[in-house]
Amino acid sequence: MTDQAVDTDGAQLSGHAAAEGRFLGRTRELKELRADIERAGLDTLSGRKAPRARVLLIAGRPGSGRTSLAGELVQQVAERYPDGVLRARLSEPDGTPVPTGRTARELLTALDVSAPPGADDDDLTAALRDALADRRALLLLDDAADAEQVDALLPDSPDCLVVAVAEGPLTGIADVRPCTLGGLDTKSAVELLSRYTGSVRVTVDPRAAEDLVEACQAHPTALRLAGGWLAARPKAAVADLAKQLHAEGDDGTPLTRVFRLAHAALPGPTARMLRLLSLAPAGLVDPHTASALAGCSVGGARTTLDDFVALGLLRAVDSPVPQYEVPGCLHPLLSALTEAHDRPAEILLARARMLERTVRLLQSCRAITETDSPQAREKLLGMPRSLRFPTPRAAADWLRLRRPALLASARLAVADGELDTLARRLMSQLVRAMVAHFGTQAAAADLYGVHRLVLDVAERRDLPREKAAALLNLGDLDARTGRTAEALTRYRAALDAGRAADDPYATGRAMESIGGAHLELGDYDRAADWFGRALAQRLARDERDDAARLYGRIGTAHTYAGRYGEAMRHWRAAVAGYRRAGDVPAYARALSELARVQEYAGRFEESLRTCQEAVEWARRAEDVRLQAALHLRLADTLERLGDPAAARLHRGAARRMLGEEPQESEPGPEAFVAGEEAASAPASQAFGPQQQPSEQGQEPSACEIRSTSSAD
Repeated sequence: MTDQAVDTDGAQLSGHAAAEGRFLGRTRELKELRADIERAGLDTLSGRKAPRARVLLIAGRPGSGRTSLAGELVQQVAERYPDGVLRARLSEPDGTPVPTGRTARELLTALDVSAPPGADDDDLTAALRDALADRRALLLLDDAADAEQVDALLPDSPDCLVVAVAEGPLTGIADVRPCTLGGLDTKSAVELLSRYTGSVRVTVDPRAAEDLVEACQAHPTALRLAGGWLAARPKAAVADLAKQLHAEGDDGTPLTRVFRLAHAALPGPTARMLRLLSLAPAGLVDPHTASALAGCSVGGARTTLDDFVALGLLRAVDSPVPQYEVPGCLHPLLSALTEAHDRPAEILLARARMLERTVRLLQSCRAITETDSPQAREKLLGMPRSLRFPTPRAAADWLRLRRPALLASARLAVADGELDTLARRLMSQLVRAMVAHFGTQAAAADLYGVHRLVLDVAERRDLPREKAAALLNLGDLDARTGRTAEALTRYRAALDAGRAADDPYATGRAMESIGGAHLELGDYDRAADWFGRALAQRLARDERDDAARLYGRIGTAHTYAGRYGEAMRHWRAAVAGYRRAGDVPAYARALSELARVQEYAGRFEESLRTCQEAVEWARRAEDVRLQAALHLRLADTLERLGDPAAARLHRGAARRMLGEEPQESEPGPEAFVAGEEAASAPASQAFGPQQQPSEQGQEPSACEIRSTSSAD
């Protein structure tokens, strides 16, 4: 996704071989592609400005070096695009097209542009085009399945360049000339082979090397596998491998024939591990994944993975933590061998071990953040050392780097349907770990996708309690992004599921959320009704703290509707509930809201007294921002009552609490003390009749009401 993406099927080398060389061959193709960037398009020739970005297409079979060529081209021209290089892979390792919305979201994340969770594909692609409209960026879209995928992501800016990689032509995108790849030239192919085998074996028998290149049809990935096979056998001659390949006849492509030889040469347990790597989510492997799949130690798995890199069977990912990638061209070959050699029960067991290991790693990742919990520390110490993270920072880095594989693991587990119990545990721990390290807001987009997967499993397995929880979570995310109508639909479905599960928490939560959605939509009568239903349930269960909060929400609905008498009654009930519960901060906020409603109702003297009491309780709660807000409210009330001097005192106090510089006309703290004493007297003594406000019956505007703070 970022500029650290690793080639999956090119001629560039990994491991020790990559350090010895550079990109090989393709000189003619690179020259043509660079010339194509400068070529005038059809729009330019017709006198019109190009409406979209130029698209270069590199077409070829998987493993032909198409991704490597695209990467080399991007590296050569990247300096022309100061806004950076964006990379995305448009197909899963098994060839399934990646949803366009997911790709667009990942590209937006790379641009540091936020997109609302749950947004549909069209909204996300439109947001991507908007983000790229004023940029000069280069997009590398690898492994495109069809033209529609690429077309939806094209920037509407002629200053951007798109390099697409596909197996064939992208019919439907205008003004695109494909650069079609075959094999490497003989000189480059022999040099690629010699980087694995060493120059001596090639020098002593150049004809055999050329014969081997011909047998591999100069296919880069086939040559890498052939070079790895020879490197593991120092005494074998190049001619020996060429003879074996010729003996295979025309049974499959050169890549298939070389891969079969490479697999057959591996010891049994090692070959089994290689085959099971086809189960790795998103084609990304780490030592823990390989260890769980093969049932071996983590250290042994890492050694074997490094051996696979040296044999050309894996790519090492440039990452702070050990990660490897299964080449896309080898994935179908590995899958076919797995089906042929491993029993379904063994494959299922390997997948279960992999999911269980991932769950335990996520548990460890979350537990290390709970430094104040003795139970969490004890649980963490009870885990094997290989599953523990040294620091919370290391856990967060692991979670961020493994995020694509973890999300892919959840998607694959849910789609398969055979390990739903493990899939549910995986998603639960994934949500908790993301919230612990990134926060709900930052991880909202990923959480939305995970909650959708939870909903799929709950519906498939008829689990109403989990269905209700997933619907509530999805509704909350919809509501936060302004999709209130969609949120209301989800909350109603959650209420039905909660009732089916006989879950009082889910039903109460759903009723309160339905009321909140109606409140946001401006239907204050329905909002008060649903809050009342939730309140009745809380009172029946003697849940007094929640009941106090609901009294406040009903009071808010009545305030919005202009029913100030009902609003004051419910806010007084909320005040009483918080007082009985001993919740000082909530008590202060409820008094603050009561004072506000009293002011709206024209009861300014009552509002003044309630607000003064709220200030005292806000002091006890050490809530400085609430104190400042209350001083501002006192100032407004005093102005209504005709005492601008006292109002200035309170405004000055509010500014000092908020760290703002007082205005020159505002008195200092000494004057404020005297003013406090005067303000604490009954309003009828402090002000004469001629100073009473003239707008007692005035109702606040909707904007004014909505800007108030809420006790809940």
